[in-house]
Amino acid sequence: MNGGNFTCHIVSAENNIQLLIIMGSMIALLYIWLCSQSFHFYVAHLYAHFGYPSAQHIVGQRYLKGAGVLKDEKMAMHWFRKASQQDHPHASFNLAVGKLKNMTGSMTAGDVEMLLSVAARQGIQEAQELLENVIWTKSKLLPTKRRGSFYKH
Repeated sequence: MNGGNFTCHIVSAENNIQLLIIMGSMIALLYIWLCSQSFHFYVAHLYAHFGYPSAQHIVGQRYLKGAGVLKDEKMAMHWFRKASQQDHPHASFNLAVGKLKNMTGSMTAGDVEMLLSVAARQGIQEAQELLENVIWTKSKLLPTKRRGSFYKH
């Protein structure tokens, strides 16, 4: 026999704090794993508010597709517009396509060409092809003028 010696473990406040931190971390990791789409959206949304054009484009894509957030084309165009104002090529392309699909009504045809030009200059092949189609279509829709009509006889 030990002679009645026994050890008593006293739980300190420091141990409780460490336990809470570990449990909180595990819950946060579980949330990230189970809800990665919405977690990614909220992180990108935070950076988008700080003005990062890539994050603004990602948030626009998330709203457009409804990934991690309710689908909202108006909000998608809002974030694409913010990113395109900083010359983000993919956002410029997506905003132009949104205008062509009537998702945003606050732009003119000249704005579409300008946005497609920004994207095409930065190497977006689809933007170059669409820009050529827009210019070709516009030239076919404009009324043709006869040369003789400009001169007085």
